[in-house]
Amino acid sequence: MKPFLLLATRPEDAAADSEYEAFLRYGGLEERELVRVRLEAGPLPPLELADYSGIFVGGSPFTGSIPTEHKSDTQRRVEAELAGLLDVVVAADFPFLGACYGVGSLGRHQRAVIDGTYAEPIGAPVIELTEAGAADPLLAGMPRRFQAFVGHKEAITSLSEGAVLLASSADCPVQMFRVRENLYGTQFHPELDVPGILERIRIYRDAGYFLPGEQEAVERACASQRVDAPQRLLRNFVERYARD
Repeated sequence: MKPFLLLATRPEDAAADSEYEAFLRYGGLEERELVRVRLEAGPLPPLELADYSGIFVGGSPFTGSIPTEHKSDTQRRVEAELAGLLDVVVAADFPFLGACYGVGSLGRHQRAVIDGTYAEPIGAPVIELTEAGAADPLLAGMPRRFQAFVGHKEAITSLSEGAVLLASSADCPVQMFRVRENLYGTQFHPELDVPGILERIRIYRDAGYFLPGEQEAVERACASQRVDAPQRLLRNFVERYARD
């Protein structure tokens, strides 16, 4: 099988390594089957799509909708590299699944409106599939309503023309969408389970996702949730697109 590619941007080693491990575990992949490139650590190397089965983009502490002058040199470089890659990926309709930062990357490339209107506190809201989502092969075997972990400072307010809405939640209208046939983005984290979100809370406790003094309450709230459905997305993506 040709490997999948994970494009990561988390500078914290613990968060980056846990994210990679979660994509491996829930995608049913071995390390040789998932190549990781940490974009925050250096430039995107030359890529040939023919060498891969598909592409994942994971989460990030970057906020894409802030003014350019407030972005670091690293963030500006990463955004330019992802935009250039997406030019090729979208034109080829190459299998792509962007989670968290990945939804913003694909959405921004497609000229969706992304801002802080539907920013989400850390938690596990109920995600509901649309009719298109229920019929989409990537969501095969998924319940129409399920919980997933979120925690974001920005979200898509308005999808671009031609994008297909696949899932929504009460406080965030675009939780998942598709472009063409094989390009997907999720606002929620398909890779996160309870231990994963608790680790993220501790790593990003000073990143502004909750007020000082609220960490224990946020951890208790997340620890009490049962989040075991969204991870199926990763296995579905691998099973659908793995190729020799």
